[in-house]
Amino acid sequence: MTHEPTPVVLRGGTVLTVDADHRVLPGHDVLVTGGTIAEIGPGLAVPEGTIEIDAGGGIVMPGMIDTHRHMWQTAMRGYGADWTLTQYFVWYYLEWGKIFRPEDVHAGNLLSAIEAIDAGVTTTVDWSHGLQTPEHADAAVDALAAVPGRFVLAYGNLQDAPANWTASPGFRDFVTRRFPNGRGDDMLGFQLAFDVLGDPAFPEKPAFEVARELGVPVTTHAGVWGATGDDGIRLMHENGFMTPETVYVHSASLSPDSYHRIAATGGSVSVATESEQSAGQGYPPTWALRAYGIPVSLSMDTSVWWSADLFSAMRTTLGADRSREHLEAHAKGDTVTHSSLRAAQVVEWATLGGARALGRDDRLGSVEVGKLADLVLLKNDQSPVMFPLLHPHGHVAFQAQRADVHTVLVNGRIVKTDHRLVGVDLAAARHQAERTVEYLRAQLGEEAWEQGMHPDVPASGVLENPYMYSDYRRTDAQEVQ
Repeated sequence: MTHEPTPVVLRGGTVLTVDADHRVLPGHDVLVTGGTIAEIGPGLAVPEGTIEIDAGGGIVMPGMIDTHRHMWQTAMRGYGADWTLTQYFVWYYLEWGKIFRPEDVHAGNLLSAIEAIDAGVTTTVDWSHGLQTPEHADAAVDALAAVPGRFVLAYGNLQDAPANWTASPGFRDFVTRRFPNGRGDDMLGFQLAFDVLGDPAFPEKPAFEVARELGVPVTTHAGVWGATGDDGIRLMHENGFMTPETVYVHSASLSPDSYHRIAATGGSVSVATESEQSAGQGYPPTWALRAYGIPVSLSMDTSVWWSADLFSAMRTTLGADRSREHLEAHAKGDTVTHSSLRAAQVVEWATLGGARALGRDDRLGSVEVGKLADLVLLKNDQSPVMFPLLHPHGHVAFQAQRADVHTVLVNGRIVKTDHRLVGVDLAAARHQAERTVEYLRAQLGEEAWEQGMHPDVPASGVLENPYMYSDYRRTDAQEVQ
């Protein structure tokens, strides 16, 4: 039996509502009862026994929402710091991804889920394309269920064609057992995760039909240079599989035609700016998405390369978008005198934007009475960076960092307070991750393990698209020398 959480009040903070007016409420309390936001205002009277947290000098904001994170890879944190996207594809898709055991998926998911709530990311989409077997999928869900966050399992299998794994009895059995209500519930949702490579035969069509039958959304890597592009978007659109629930990840190398199709069908884009800047999917596309009116959410992709918090996502997204605006103006001999993208907008993308992408903006993503109490208090009295607090949205986007996350509530329950996680066995997660690293090093051998971290520039050509489950190549494909 689940008991109602004890009421909590965050006292005297600066509240970023992320509502339609982007209101900022200095010196306000936020009262949480029964898992929802009950009242917002100064000097609130609260029920007897309410837990009181001093938010004075801090910022109260909605829990952040990451719409695309390959959580199963987290035990390899930082391993691919010098990779290109090609090297990532080769390592995971062609060579070593297939050796991950269910316990390795569990280790990555557990560590990733813990670091999400630690950084104030209260909802994470687990873009889980390492689920080679139902046992891997069970391990992924078991790890997510062990952490007091809100998650969405986006089920994928990079080692097999989507039409195959979505039709397998093991997949169907998994869905029946773990998601008997179809999409899951408030704490654990369900999506399908696969990509469309542009093959005119459209081999991914049966997987879309399974998603439609199950009534679950599809999330797909679109606009990834050399891998997924306009042909895939066109096939999805012509076959009626572009819906308002579809989340297009990256979308960084698409034509205006594809952006028009996404806008017209109401889908959204998950922008992972650190990834797009470094790996080469294309220029981070918020400058284009804003022009076409396409909704945006933010994500961090994978800890194999990058940071695992949305402070970095907000910061790099603002920087990339503004850089593009300046460079385009300079090319025409002009000067940008007013920034188009504002700090409040990227804070919205990191919170309410994610809720919209998941179809949960009615209950998540802003600090408003009646919404679910996924809240973050940024406060660090030991840091010189947390004062003075002059421009709260700008402070979140450019100044704050994970070390400033003082308190986190998920569904009205305190999962972190006074900078310490609550109800989380970090030592056990560390032990699991260490065992996975030991196993991978032993399987690769020391020479291959070291070479994987420090890849050479190949002397011979590499395939234009060393990707996933298909041998399909565009007719204009060239080998990269």
